[in-house]
Amino acid sequence: MVTGPAENLERELAVLLRRSRAISRETARSVHPELEPEAYSLLVRLDDVGSARPSDLAAFFGIGKPTLSRQVQLLERLGFLERAADPDDGRAVLLTLSPTGLEQVHAARQARRQRLHDRLASWDDADMAQLADLLARFNASII
Repeated sequence: MVTGPAENLERELAVLLRRSRAISRETARSVHPELEPEAYSLLVRLDDVGSARPSDLAAFFGIGKPTLSRQVQLLERLGFLERAADPDDGRAVLLTLSPTGLEQVHAARQARRQRLHDRLASWDDADMAQLADLLARFNASII
């Protein structure tokens, strides 16, 4: 069977996505044994933006409010999230990482970065920069 660049790319992306899901599960479980990758993603997003309304998080991830609500409840029960009234709209709620959540997310993100660094130790900076540029270009094309 003859394959071309598009078929090779599709195959490699499939492998990357499978491995990425496995790494995400491992990373989430390193934060807490009950944590699913989707809930870990919420923690990462809050670490990136500081605080957010639940509706904004649901829109960002493309998930329904009931799904988000279940994940938020778990994260609150585990002590990783805090709720506060939105100062711009008293009817709305803002979610932020608790000190424990912040500590756990930072530790998990650092460990994940270190694993990536270790795996790419033999790569030169130009190759890493090229891959990052190509991935950014690809990601921008699928929005």
